[in-house]
Amino acid sequence: MDNKATQSNFIRNIIIDDLKSGKHKEIITRFPPEPNGYLHIGHAKSIVLNFDLADEFNGKTNLRFDDTNPVKEDTEYVEAIKEDVQWLGYQWDGLYFASDFFEEMYNWAVKLIKKGKAYVCDLSAEQIRATRGTLKEPGQESPYRNRSIEENLDLFERMRKGEFKDGEKVLRAKIDMASPNLNMRDPVLYRIAHATHHNTGDKWCIYPMYDYAHPLEDAVEGVTHSICTLEFEDHRPLYDWVINECETESQPRQYEFARLNMTNTVMSKRYLKLLVDEKVVDGWDDPRMPTVSGLRRRGYTPEAIRNFVREIGVAKSNSIVDAQMLDHFAREDLKLKAPRTMGVVRPLKVVITNYPEGQVEWLEAEINPENPEMGIRQIPFSREIYVEQDDFVENPPPKYHRLFPGNEVRLKHAYFIKCNEVIKDAAGNVVEIRCTYDPATKSGSDFTERKVKGTIHWVEAGQALPAEFRLYEPLILDEDKEEGENFLDNLNPNSLEILQGFVEPNMKEAKPQDKFQFFRHGYFNVDPKLSTQEKPVFNLIVSLKSSFKIKD
Repeated sequence: MDNKATQSNFIRNIIIDDLKSGKHKEIITRFPPEPNGYLHIGHAKSIVLNFDLADEFNGKTNLRFDDTNPVKEDTEYVEAIKEDVQWLGYQWDGLYFASDFFEEMYNWAVKLIKKGKAYVCDLSAEQIRATRGTLKEPGQESPYRNRSIEENLDLFERMRKGEFKDGEKVLRAKIDMASPNLNMRDPVLYRIAHATHHNTGDKWCIYPMYDYAHPLEDAVEGVTHSICTLEFEDHRPLYDWVINECETESQPRQYEFARLNMTNTVMSKRYLKLLVDEKVVDGWDDPRMPTVSGLRRRGYTPEAIRNFVREIGVAKSNSIVDAQMLDHFAREDLKLKAPRTMGVVRPLKVVITNYPEGQVEWLEAEINPENPEMGIRQIPFSREIYVEQDDFVENPPPKYHRLFPGNEVRLKHAYFIKCNEVIKDAAGNVVEIRCTYDPATKSGSDFTERKVKGTIHWVEAGQALPAEFRLYEPLILDEDKEEGENFLDNLNPNSLEILQGFVEPNMKEAKPQDKFQFFRHGYFNVDPKLSTQEKPVFNLIVSLKSSFKIKD
């Protein structure tokens, strides 16, 4: 169930006050990703927050691509981001690109030059960094800071025409080189980049910096509440400076909230790209990745992700969320939706010696006992079945209730069987066990003579469908070592285990992205890229149980 009960938070309270005071008549938010990679679970928090707030107050949310860096951006990422937003259950009101407004931004830059608030600087990026100063010492003014307005206008126009090389000149704001906020020490507004842009082609060779473009995009779109993460808090004075000095008609306001940090989870797009580039994973949608596409391929539902984000709420201070909370919401969402079935991931052949040869009977079981409306499924049973290797031990430890010589167990939905003989290969490995069954113990019958302590699952061997199971652990061993030169050394070598087993024959009808609960194993998703009808591939979404609990 999609829990959309709105939790109180400081941004929501600000919106309520703004509507009451008449400051805004309509709320407009935006989700503004840069198309230089795929969205991850942290972006999902921003998506849910922006769209939910606008929806609650009958406002609008725009999807806007901050595409001001042609070197790193690509149409592939644009299309992937659109797909992810819609898959999460949202539809934007306006679709914009920063590049749609390059002409307006250029004109505003000209206005700043004419006001004496911007100048063309010939210092290199290294020289600008070296003269920026520190938190304790003021920066040094550029020797080009006092160029005349006429010279700046001429140079800026020539920058646009492509007369200078990359890095040869920049346009800087003229603010205060002694400001205690380093972002206000004459920040760069435009740089030269002779690169083809995914949206504007070769029309431009100068591109606005994010801190200059972002507030102007908000103003053009009429955004009322520009919501971003805490790392932009120190950038807010520059945001306000751009809005005020450009004298935009709309006056958006920036609000910061804590970004999502999760245990054992990479939240840096740079490091996620490194995992892809180094082929540690098989792409942005690898089921071990915290990308929205990776979560989708693994089998997490949009409802689970939305409810997870709503539960963690919106705060002003950073904290780390236990990744098990997302798993909790996945279980809660899937328990009523996912059909139950049986799959054997490490098969061991069992021959039931007293069951008639050539006979196959069909047993009935509920598709989902927690949701009886889903109906009944048919399961074949015969003389030969597969069980889990882990469900047999030749010399059992104390309190072991599964199969061992002389012991009896219940086969889920079927009969009691008793182990009588163990068959081994030349190396001494168990390759087959032979059992007898008790016809009077058929599941659903009224026998009461005796009980057994162990129940195991199984798959009928004759019609079993070969299947691949992909079991996952966290990709990162230590969440505190996400960044740094040794990032790749902190990866979990056991993050993926691939097993070959069998499933019930009715799983031939399983389609990509179908989700199932395999008895005793967990919830699984049919992989949309690797699965075939002849041999489905199942990704483990989450295990069946966890000690994790939501705190009241």
